[in-house]
Amino acid sequence: MPEKTIFSICGMCSVHCPVQVNVQNGECRFIQGNLHAPGINGALCVRGAAGLELIKDDERPQFPMIRKGERGEGRWLRVSWDEALDRVAEKISAIQAQHGKQSLMWSDSGGCFSDLTAAFVRGLGSPNYQTSSSSCDINMHHAALSLLGFDGDELMFDYKKAKYVILQTRNIFESIDVKEVNDLLSGLEAGCKLAVIDIRATISMAKADRFLLIRPGTDYALNLSVIHVLLNQQLYDAGFAQNWLNDIDALRSFVAPYTPEWAEAETGIQADAIVSLVQEIAKAAPAVIWHPGILTARYKDSFYVCRTAFIINALLGSIGARGGLALAAKPESVGRKGLKKLVDLLPEVGGVRADGVGSRYPVFDANRGLLHQAFQAIETQTPYPVKAYMSFGHDPLAEHADPASLTRILDKLELLVCATPFWSQTAWHADIVLPVSSYLEQESILFQQNGLKPGFGVRFCCVNPRLDTLSDWRIITELSKRLGIAALSFNSIQDIWNYQLQETGVSMEDFEECGLVELTQKPVYEKLSTLDTASFRIEIINSQWEKAGIASLQPYTSRSAPKPGLYRLTIGGCAIHAQGHTINNSRLFSQMPENELWMHDSVAHNIGVSDGENVVVSNNGYCATIRARVSQYMHPEAVFMVHGFGRSIPAESRACGKGVSDISLMSGGLGQWDTSGGGLAFQEHFVSVKKA
Repeated sequence: MPEKTIFSICGMCSVHCPVQVNVQNGECRFIQGNLHAPGINGALCVRGAAGLELIKDDERPQFPMIRKGERGEGRWLRVSWDEALDRVAEKISAIQAQHGKQSLMWSDSGGCFSDLTAAFVRGLGSPNYQTSSSSCDINMHHAALSLLGFDGDELMFDYKKAKYVILQTRNIFESIDVKEVNDLLSGLEAGCKLAVIDIRATISMAKADRFLLIRPGTDYALNLSVIHVLLNQQLYDAGFAQNWLNDIDALRSFVAPYTPEWAEAETGIQADAIVSLVQEIAKAAPAVIWHPGILTARYKDSFYVCRTAFIINALLGSIGARGGLALAAKPESVGRKGLKKLVDLLPEVGGVRADGVGSRYPVFDANRGLLHQAFQAIETQTPYPVKAYMSFGHDPLAEHADPASLTRILDKLELLVCATPFWSQTAWHADIVLPVSSYLEQESILFQQNGLKPGFGVRFCCVNPRLDTLSDWRIITELSKRLGIAALSFNSIQDIWNYQLQETGVSMEDFEECGLVELTQKPVYEKLSTLDTASFRIEIINSQWEKAGIASLQPYTSRSAPKPGLYRLTIGGCAIHAQGHTINNSRLFSQMPENELWMHDSVAHNIGVSDGENVVVSNNGYCATIRARVSQYMHPEAVFMVHGFGRSIPAESRACGKGVSDISLMSGGLGQWDTSGGGLAFQEHFVSVKKA
């Protein structure tokens, strides 16, 4: 048979880059970035290229399973799909009948395909739909919401047109979002300057014009001093401020004590370096991006780090500006209709959520949820019993701090169901495992891409499933039929697509040429208009948040140095692996089989360790051996390791026991969080390090 090209959406990480796959005789021969997708340029990161290995992988769940022994024991009974789905539906029905509709909780990773899963939870009558946002980006979204009246998804980073980009808590060149990387490289080639603020050397730092090595946990101090300089030296955009900024006098008064000299003592960054950076970016304004961060689940004041980053952008006039934080255009921006939402097929569900959203924190975005607080609700049964938990393509036991404590909490459940395309720590501990087909073996619902060029995208099925697995949409619709959710009881993916495309003027035939439908040929730069805030302007002081007990301008609390012999544990990602689920991938494992512990030269010298030697890292009874990575470009108060290693699933012959679990070093971590923004505080833990 001749070779054909099929368009899909990568499923190796949460970025979901558009891809195209060469298929011949029912086999995927080659995969690359979608040549028609703006900014992709046919490129694909190493994770995306390893997607072909998923199909061949025999160490993923191969068929539906029901637990036979104790949780986590790894003894399974193979069952048919009908048996597995019937069991899930029967258990959910029984639990909800006894404990109420709200006794069911759901979590997934959010993203472009979550419309169907959110609709399913709404159809079950439960308010407890959660995403992984509280362990990732929720602080950033709530910071935007408190200032602008909308969350961070409504903004686009216009790297191509930017004149200055500042990356703070954002390591773009190791993330990797292919379009974001390509766009920033294009901007740099056109003369854009780059500054990187970090606690260690990164690939992003290597491409920067300025590198500011910052003391861990002091980003808020730096941002306050930047605002001080902008206002004190009148370097801000006075016209933009007059038109759009409320309470600038209150801001000026608040930051008066936070001088560059004060910040130097806190951050370790020289005062003159702070001043010169601010003067440079002011000259480049408004085509400036001070990045508010993505992985902002770091410290207990990360909400204010993100909020002040947005305030800096506002003072520079870069919000809504070309080359700055442009507004994301929607289909309606170009006179078109957007996709019909599946969640709108079901009536809204009221009531208090298990995580407290809607009661204690009324201003929080209820669509994201506080998953760590919902876990506490399982343990305490407050505000009501939570007895069933479904995790869909999400692995909280490998993602949340203190997995030992979380395991004990999950053991209180009557039902734990995991739908997953690969083994996860949570699935290994589940009662029922529903294997999801790899992304190349399934199609998914359509998704809407808002941005400078709004449009729609599709994931087509490239090859038939090799194992006894099902597509994500099929699992949801089959459970809907069994649970009486008529609105979601679709018989085919074509029926779902047809519903979504109603009134858009687009047909499925329009996707066949390139897998994407752009609704405009030219970028759309929308002007800043009335904001959804009480004053319809950018609110430095947000009265709604103030009434909820969340200060708009929080005084900075100085960071104490770690006790002798202890180092702040810092974590992050890398270009090769995505969280922990790619470690067992044969192609990626061969490139990076374990993580390392970054430390400063002086720390290594003090404990008598050279680069590449083994050390023992420990905290609260957990200790593990890891290879040292010694660098002069690592802050001496901290150590760093890549997140996601130390997996303990026997079915994964490569990943099991490799590297060190960062989250296992975070005893009590479920209770360490930013109560102003909602995000976990992964980097408020300290470890000891000694030579192995």
